Amino acid sequence: MKKDIHPEYHKVVATCACGNTVELGSINPVMKVEICSNCHPFFTGKQKLIDTAGRVDKFMKKYEKHYQQAAK
Repeated sequence: MKKDIHPEYHKVVATCACGNTVELGSINPVMKVEICSNCHPFFTGKQKLIDTAGRVDKFMKKYEKHYQQAAK
């Protein structure tokens, strides 16, 4: 490796907006993030499914005849 061309790599503490901190290695002296695995809905299990523009209703209406024939 060539000398004096690589950035300095050191340990930093990444801070989330929720207050969670994680020790990482980085070339940046300070690291702040908006969301982490401690507060992200996917990891916390508080994920909400939102039916935007009635997609489920549109699907059911489109395949309503198919479902009625399958029930017979």
